[in-house]
Amino acid sequence: MKVIAVIPARYDSTRFPGKALAKLGDKYLIQHVYEQAVSSGVFNDVIVATDDQRIFETVKEFKGNVKLTGKDHQSGTDRVAEVCENLDFDVVVNIQGDEPFIYREPLEKLVSAFTNPEVQVASLMHKLDRDINNPNNVKVVVDKNSFALYFSRSIIPFDQKKSKDTLYFKHIGVYAFRKETLLRFINFPVSKLEKTESLEQLRLLENGIKIKMLETDYEGIGIDTPDDLKQAEEWLRNKL
Repeated sequence: MKVIAVIPARYDSTRFPGKALAKLGDKYLIQHVYEQAVSSGVFNDVIVATDDQRIFETVKEFKGNVKLTGKDHQSGTDRVAEVCENLDFDVVVNIQGDEPFIYREPLEKLVSAFTNPEVQVASLMHKLDRDINNPNNVKVVVDKNSFALYFSRSIIPFDQKKSKDTLYFKHIGVYAFRKETLLRFINFPVSKLEKTESLEQLRLLENGIKIKMLETDYEGIGIDTPDDLKQAEEWLRNKL
């Protein structure tokens, strides 16, 4: 099975413009993500997909593999699909350009799901025991075979009886697709639930495409704001 990773990276992030080129330690944020993906050893190829010449040149400077895409994409998944359309592979992993601490274990677990021919899309989740009310912590509930039933910014499941045994899972936005499923997905119109929750993955569920969820200890440190970058810098200093 040939597996590649594509890292979508745009400059005009709403909450943190230019974050791909922000420095984290002595490296650019996009460089951390790229090098983590390469060093995992999981992928036959790793590609940065960007519509910005500044990001393109920066990735070239650190000897990364990068492709320029169109500027009119509505999501990172659309950008990934443009790069993938004419490539030969079986599975692509979409790694967000703001996940600088991603590592081998969760990526390997994600890819292993595709040994089951029924799996078309897979993603990651981890147990959530704090900040459950935060709408930026997207929750997911799954069936007995660990396929997603629903994703929400609200608390799901709602624990009416206040049971101490209720488990909550946070969705980590790292996705893997079979090639044909990715190319189908981008042709679906934006769905009602997707608009309501502002969660792209709901478009898959509304169109009958199951998402296999893999539990991991990796919690992810997605960097959406300058404050998130400061937290990541502190985490990096403690690690070193």
